[in-house]
Amino acid sequence: MEQEKTQGIGFFEKYLTVWVLLCMAAGILIGKFLPGIPDVLEKFQYAGQNLPIAILIWIMIFPMMMKIDFQSIKNVRKNPLGILISSGSSWLIKPFLMFGLATLFFKVIFQPLIPAELAQDFVTGAVLLGVAPCTAMVFVWSHLTKGDPAHTLVQVSVNDLLILVLFVPLVQFLLGVNGVTIPWDTLFFSIVLFVVVPLVGGALTRFLMIKKKGIEYFNERFLPKFDGVTTLGLLLTLIIIFSFQGDIILEQPLFVLLIAVPLILQNVISATFTYLICKWTKQPHNIAAPASLIAASDFFELSVAVAITLLGPNSPVVLACTVGVLTEVPVMLLLVKFINKTKGWFPQNELQN
Repeated sequence: MEQEKTQGIGFFEKYLTVWVLLCMAAGILIGKFLPGIPDVLEKFQYAGQNLPIAILIWIMIFPMMMKIDFQSIKNVRKNPLGILISSGSSWLIKPFLMFGLATLFFKVIFQPLIPAELAQDFVTGAVLLGVAPCTAMVFVWSHLTKGDPAHTLVQVSVNDLLILVLFVPLVQFLLGVNGVTIPWDTLFFSIVLFVVVPLVGGALTRFLMIKKKGIEYFNERFLPKFDGVTTLGLLLTLIIIFSFQGDIILEQPLFVLLIAVPLILQNVISATFTYLICKWTKQPHNIAAPASLIAASDFFELSVAVAITLLGPNSPVVLACTVGVLTEVPVMLLLVKFINKTKGWFPQNELQN
């Protein structure tokens, strides 16, 4: 298992939680002792966007978009039930589960510890996380469980298309239930800026590079050039975010731990539910593994981007989304370990593509 982890996950990704903690500390220290830096960064605004953060988020998202092969969607017919289970869990179960858990913990169980207005913001951040299924790290989790790569690629491609259609109405509906109103045009602008633009750019880059150099060159030489770029963009973004968020963390460090509770529960419950559904429907393990991990993980890059667009980098909503970055990697690695240990629960004749 340890050898598989080393081969399947890069150095930066493997220790992402450590880097996030270091970036959190660096950002807080900058905000406290060098407040002029976040003050200057906050002035770089255009159309309501913080330009340094917007650029870093594009750097995060663009490389992962180049990996998506939309031609793979034609392979849905090879295992439609596996795709239906994964998509259903990602879009019909997970967003509502996250909303329910966040509301229960932030507004009921943790009520004595979290002011009502702040609890509302934390629920909003959790919803933004829950409505965005992961489209990047899933490839790593699938590899670590020996998941079927074709199925994983198809599901990621399907999710990227579904985000364009379902993200805005689901966010609007769940936040409306929570008493938060966000203009539709602001949400659509966020999706265009942080999904459509990098998605189209990534697809065009992929098409042109494959046409010019071939698929082997693209996969083995071009894509590896961007290894670590996504993580570097994420870490720099976190430093900026935590330079804005430092005051609330220093005043109430307990908030980070409280936010983590429903986020972790959502990861575990979503993965377990999907895994058991796959077992009940007799899916092979190499389909059940990526399906359950896709259902559990979050597209935290998009969530952070949308939260910043809607409410600014110093909003507690952004803090809630950022805690998702902190918790997801260790939780997903534990889920990977569990899934590998329970391979015997599933039929041995795995689907081959």
